[in-house]
Amino acid sequence: MREEMMFRISKGYDHITKTIRIPIPLAETLEELAAENDISLNQLINQCIRFALENQDKNDDEKEMCLEKP
Repeated sequence: MREEMMFRISKGYDHITKTIRIPIPLAETLEELAAENDISLNQLINQCIRFALENQDKNDDEKEMCLEKP
């Protein structure tokens, strides 16, 4: 059985600017969560992405393919 993962929000990242498109309802939810935790939307999105990538099923062969594609 897989251990339950806990997402923790932290502060502080160096970053590069990229443009992405996300659905409006998701953007609104993320903006609210960022404001509630006194961090930028950019910081929150990066933390969400990092958490998702680090916590994929270790037996998932597609993980390597996903990380290798440009």
